[in-house]
Amino acid sequence: MIRWKMAAATAALAVSTALAVSACSAGTENADAGGGRLTLGAVGAPTTFDPAGSQWGNASPFYQAVFDTLLLATPEGEIEPWLATDWSYNEDNTQLTLTLRDDVTFTDGSKLTGDVVVTNLQRFKDGTGPDAGYLANVSTFEAPDDATVVITLSAPDPALVSYLTRDAGLVGASDSLDTPDTATTPVGSGPYMLDTGATVTGTTYVYTKNPDYWNPDVQHYDELVINVLSDGTAALNAILAGEANGVRLAGNDALDQIEGAGWTINANELDFQGLLLLDRAGSMNPALGDVRVRQAINYAFDRAGMLEAVGLGYGTVTTQVFPTTSDAYDESLDSFYEYDPAMARELLAEAGYDDGLTISMPSLSVFPESIYALIAQQLAEVGITVEQTDVPAGNFIADLLAPKYPASFMALEQNPDWQLIQFMIAPTATFNPFRSSDATVDELIAEIQVGDAAAQASAVQELNTHIVEQAWFAPFYRVQGSFATDAETAVEVLPTNAFPNIYDFQPKS
Repeated sequence: MIRWKMAAATAALAVSTALAVSACSAGTENADAGGGRLTLGAVGAPTTFDPAGSQWGNASPFYQAVFDTLLLATPEGEIEPWLATDWSYNEDNTQLTLTLRDDVTFTDGSKLTGDVVVTNLQRFKDGTGPDAGYLANVSTFEAPDDATVVITLSAPDPALVSYLTRDAGLVGASDSLDTPDTATTPVGSGPYMLDTGATVTGTTYVYTKNPDYWNPDVQHYDELVINVLSDGTAALNAILAGEANGVRLAGNDALDQIEGAGWTINANELDFQGLLLLDRAGSMNPALGDVRVRQAINYAFDRAGMLEAVGLGYGTVTTQVFPTTSDAYDESLDSFYEYDPAMARELLAEAGYDDGLTISMPSLSVFPESIYALIAQQLAEVGITVEQTDVPAGNFIADLLAPKYPASFMALEQNPDWQLIQFMIAPTATFNPFRSSDATVDELIAEIQVGDAAAQASAVQELNTHIVEQAWFAPFYRVQGSFATDAETAVEVLPTNAFPNIYDFQPKS
């Protein structure tokens, strides 16, 4: 069992940026619905305002303020119409047809048309943005008329409509794209417009209300300010000083203090933390090619103790990577591997490692030192030595995906089913750098890709059970993501994103 406890530290994979806090008190600027200023704190700044290079997650509010997406992800976990009023697939799910709104105008006065949407989709697919792979299965984009877009796929992609609620679905005015100002001066059809004169790139972003927005019912404020608060202390100071209305928290170590100041903690469990056992074929570390070794690693961890020691108890212990909102989710898999060091040692002996083994792993300074100490301590107790290498933040992901390490501690988003499969499990997945596969996984992925809803739900349940039994990962817990709002502001969090929708912030009456 864990015998000691350390305070949690910020565990966000973000490069520290300069801090700027609005000089005005946010709370005194808010008025009734439809007026006033909303001031938010985000953990990082966007690298560009070019939709083709955009990101989502914690960067989403910067983009969502000025650009609309084709479809909308809701706090209820549904996908609803937005710029597209309707969508449908052909019989074999290789062609998606979107019907567009006819009342949308960009802030440069141009109209939303099928051709504009096709231009944006093609630029995103051809771009170098971190999520360009979302559209990897697309063969062609076509606009048969102003109100219609047809997306033809080389193979079914069950996550495509979900991608269109995110950065892949952002739409900018055609004339603003591929110009010298594309990266700094966004021209969209969104609820707000970026005030470039008042904005300080990297620190403070100021937006004003779009007077011609097609959906005024979701414009709850006249002005939006997003301050970059990538340091946990700065975020707490902004909260305690009343210099924000809503702040995305990078950690949960100050929740009592924040609630004591009269703020509300709006929580979800989007990310899991744990070990990625990447070298499942044993090409770099032969021991990891034996399922008994991977299972032993899972039995070695006191997950409840780790959650309390590192996460202060804010989260839920689990041994599965699929989220609770997934068809794959099985509550019994949250405790498939109980803490059992004796079982771990027995499995290692059966696999021929009764004298122990060594596994190399990278470490990253933005994660708490306590998590690395606990991992090393608990694996050592069953006979596994961790050979740890400190890696600079700028090299960490690249080294992991090269791949240079057979295993690593990591925090990853628990995406919807097909998204998660394409992100972590499929042979071509980003976080499957060794291209691991087995016959059962390949067969189930194929069933999920081409099956109807019932077949997909059944197959993804089987897939989840299989990868837990085969110990492809060693998850520790789902982490509570926390978004703090002041006494004047209400918001609903999303089950599929770290930052709430801009539209879901409202002044309390």
